[in-house]
Amino acid sequence: MKQAVIGILAHVDAGKTTLAEAMLYDAGSIRALGRVDRGDSHLDTDAMERDRGITIFSSQAELVHDGARLMLVDAPGHVDFSAEAERTLAALDYALLVVGANDGVQGHTETLWRLLARRGVPTFVFVNKTDLLPEGGSPKERAQVLRQLRARLSDGCVEAAELSGEAAAMTDEAALDEYLEMGSLTAETRRRLVASRRAHPVFFGSALKNDGVEELLDGLVGSIEERAWPAEFAARVYRVSHGERGERIAWLKVTGGVLRAKQVVSGVRGGEPWEEKVDQVRVATGARLEPASEVCAGRLCAVTGLSRVYPGDGLGAEPDACRPTLAPVLTYRVLTGEQDVHAVLSALRELAGEDPMLGVTWSERLQEIHLQLMGAVQLEVVRDLLLRRHGLAVDFGSAGILYKETVSAPSMGIGHFEPLRHYAEAHLLVEPGPRGSGVIFGTRCSEDELDRNWQRLILTNAMERDHLGVLIGAPLTDVRITLCAGRAHAKHTEGGDFRQATYRAVRQALMRARSRGECVLLEPWYAFELEVPESKLGRAMADMTRMGGRFEAPGVAGTGALLAGTVPASELGDYALELAGYEPCHDAERVIEGAAYDPEADLPNTPDSVFCSHGAGYTVKWNEVPEHAHVEDDPALLRPWRPADAAFFGA
Repeated sequence: MKQAVIGILAHVDAGKTTLAEAMLYDAGSIRALGRVDRGDSHLDTDAMERDRGITIFSSQAELVHDGARLMLVDAPGHVDFSAEAERTLAALDYALLVVGANDGVQGHTETLWRLLARRGVPTFVFVNKTDLLPEGGSPKERAQVLRQLRARLSDGCVEAAELSGEAAAMTDEAALDEYLEMGSLTAETRRRLVASRRAHPVFFGSALKNDGVEELLDGLVGSIEERAWPAEFAARVYRVSHGERGERIAWLKVTGGVLRAKQVVSGVRGGEPWEEKVDQVRVATGARLEPASEVCAGRLCAVTGLSRVYPGDGLGAEPDACRPTLAPVLTYRVLTGEQDVHAVLSALRELAGEDPMLGVTWSERLQEIHLQLMGAVQLEVVRDLLLRRHGLAVDFGSAGILYKETVSAPSMGIGHFEPLRHYAEAHLLVEPGPRGSGVIFGTRCSEDELDRNWQRLILTNAMERDHLGVLIGAPLTDVRITLCAGRAHAKHTEGGDFRQATYRAVRQALMRARSRGECVLLEPWYAFELEVPESKLGRAMADMTRMGGRFEAPGVAGTGALLAGTVPASELGDYALELAGYEPCHDAERVIEGAAYDPEADLPNTPDSVFCSHGAGYTVKWNEVPEHAHVEDDPALLRPWRPADAAFFGA
């Protein structure tokens, strides 16, 4: 049977979940149409989703139409849960982007489109709520919406009924030749244009009135390609949740071979390979999950028994997914009140296992829990989850901006740990990386100088924690950390010794960079688009200038003006805009002074080293470590840079 996993994505209130209900109903997978406003939709099953009338967690269901199996993934539409929506992209063969006819293309619609384009996901468009247009979705109104789709999303947006015609043929040279010769396009060519993202079929209708849904199903089935999957087992985790009995559930897309209940699967976490046994396997039957003995490649399933997987992880022959594009920029202090702080921390870390973007950190220096979130709605959901699942009533402090730190020039760090009967020394080079690259690890150390097993241990230690900068103690980003040299002792070195040496080496490199003025404070910037009347354009430009923003020359948007650019997130607060990335902070001196951070007093992140003399260990301050180091940094001994990837750890 021809099959495909199709994700349904949209900006909030576009009618995405209502459309999924109508598709399941028309295909006979459910007997009655649920309603979001009544709280009885089949895909919004969580109590919080029904209370709020929005999708918070991605859900899945299956339908069979015209001999093809379509596996639907309903992703959240609210911007606060866009990271959850992005994670579902790893499971998709195709996407169905829903646009409200009355709202048109929104800023979040364009964000979703760029995410789909970046991952090469073939995309259909359903223009919903055409019944709300003044003329009820007349040909003139449809043509106007189509022009906006082409202007804001892609020239390849083609009305589905015209997919055999000239508009689709113009998207591809070979297709144009075929059209000129035959007067139309073959079904095979149409499927190729969709799969290659050259053409994006656009359907119109009203999901609430079940108008245009049958045509949508026909179009989807006719446009998807049959796919051959590898024989070797592979799968990708796109979601983690917890069941009613507290069991951990991993949601997978099987991308190769067969997954069976009780099967042992493998992966890599922090450079260390692991194996675990799958307990139960469940697959969607209509809108229900039913037990299954096995799942073939190309299908979705939910499994229990895997305690070490996180969204984005690859299993078997499947590599890990690429780093997420969307990330939180707000940080909140957790006010535990009378609750046990360790119980709250444990519960939040469980939630972070479901949502890796939910950054949970414990500040030993401040004795506080800090939480990174996308916005105020997600904050309320976390509060509800803690209360409903764990019985913990907590509050949160006011939102602050999540700053980050980097370096502007390379800095070599030395970490030495040598209390009595212990020994380790590591030399790590911290270099600036491209904006948005995160933290990348690798080695140039010769195995003649330091055995590969020790190198693996050092890099594993370096990768297992988030490193903090030394300006305000913010997370380190956009750097490459390279192991250049090190030394172990045949008798006294233990695994934990290199952990201490590694942490101190990174920290010492940052302190040396700070002493030279080469540490940089970064702040998040938003990309914005403002559509305003011509009379308000001057005010909008003045506002953005006052906020420290940058913008291009104004353009035209309908009867008004369009102003586009970037602006510091700290000036906009909780606005639901697309994150443009991190840039040097526009008021770094004020932020650093206000933080009053003393990196040398942050003992869990000390840059100092420990040496041994006369049978006793003693501390050497970070700026004196190079004079005491046992290993010399010799460029002639360095080897070509090698990433700390699965091949390095598995070779």
